[in-house]
Amino acid sequence: MRTRYPWAALGLVLIANAHGAELAVPPAPWRGAGPTPCVGSDGGIQQCVAASPLTAVRAGRLFDSKSGKMLEKQVVLLEGERITGVGPEGKIKIPAGARVIDLRHATVLPGLIDAHTHMFNNPKPGMSREASTLIAVQNLQADLRAGFTTARDMTSHGNGYADVDIRNAINEGRLDGPRYQVAGRGIGWSSAPPPAKPENPLDRMTVRSVDEARAAVREQVEHGVDLIKLYPTGAYSFAPNGEAQYVLTYPMPVLQALIDEAHRLGKKTGCHVYGGEGQKNSIIAGCDTIEHAFGLNQEQADMIVQKGLYYDPTIVRYTEPYMDDDDSRNTGGKYRIIPVFEKAVTMAAATKGMKVMVGSGADGATFAHGTQAIEFEWLVKHAGMTPARVIQSGTIVNAEAMGWADRIGSVDKGKFADLVAVAGDPTADITELQRVKFVMKGGKVIRNDLPPGTPK
Repeated sequence: MRTRYPWAALGLVLIANAHGAELAVPPAPWRGAGPTPCVGSDGGIQQCVAASPLTAVRAGRLFDSKSGKMLEKQVVLLEGERITGVGPEGKIKIPAGARVIDLRHATVLPGLIDAHTHMFNNPKPGMSREASTLIAVQNLQADLRAGFTTARDMTSHGNGYADVDIRNAINEGRLDGPRYQVAGRGIGWSSAPPPAKPENPLDRMTVRSVDEARAAVREQVEHGVDLIKLYPTGAYSFAPNGEAQYVLTYPMPVLQALIDEAHRLGKKTGCHVYGGEGQKNSIIAGCDTIEHAFGLNQEQADMIVQKGLYYDPTIVRYTEPYMDDDDSRNTGGKYRIIPVFEKAVTMAAATKGMKVMVGSGADGATFAHGTQAIEFEWLVKHAGMTPARVIQSGTIVNAEAMGWADRIGSVDKGKFADLVAVAGDPTADITELQRVKFVMKGGKVIRNDLPPGTPK
């Protein structure tokens, strides 16, 4: 019988492609069509991707995300996917033969990071997995072109572990997209007995005990997730006196087991909370990132700082007009959650030592992928943060929260060559980040809509 891959039983040589993923090369002499290809993870052949050439980026302004300061007339050297040198024009020599990208009329920043996305939309009834995946690819490519070179995917919205597959495809160089950390299915809670019908393997997992909680974390890690998404609170409502109320989900021992098991396996946790006891429990239990938190108070904010956790408000997603529509319908127009949430975010941003993240919550419902830079503007105009601090939140702070500060989040030697550029100065006008003109990921230019030239 003829085998589809005649080299499959032969020794294959492993090489690293331009994305750092290992690919196999069929042994010489190659007996198929064209030049010797690479072998992908599926065993099929593909063109070997050439490494990015030695490159120098000349930046008129360069944002230093570690100090929060804008540097003038800088040069960034890179080879392959990594930065090899950064410094002032007079101190960094551009090697002969290097490709030069002239951004002297622009502001260069580290690649932006969106800490809360959903690459998959909620699938419509009857939608195929293939259609859902094509939409997800469209979403993540819109994010990349908007300057978000890294993202966290905070569950796949009923698509199982398909976000793991897409992350792997990006890492293998099969498609362009942000560097992803993915959460797979997420883990919910139920106090009801298990139903007779088996759980949908594509939907959120459900646990009912400490033992099930630990087992669910282990199963998700075995499927390749990078982090564990948890839901310690459910919906919010208003009491007759207007006080916001929040549904508690996991009992504290179950929540603690979920977080402890994730940490034991080297994974971080992200907790979807709105307020109340579940929110406080998440902080006490040490959930790595506190997401949303409408009802955050000063005591809890101080506790977040003391425990070294991170706060990801997703302020745009929950101050959109539809929130008022829902509250008006549910309370007859008496009460609104938006002012409660805005007060909480403003308080948190003013809390000394608070590590505020930038996460959009973009999910194909009310916040379009590729427009997430609005989040930077809202944190400045509605939470009182300075533009420089917000840019730090969307770069180095997010990188730290993800455990990737050694590879992304700032323009430094040894880190991935993830760069974006805008025409103006975003520390003066934060809306400039909504007009990204240049995107580079790992040394590969994704887009460049800035004409070359010298500063005025």
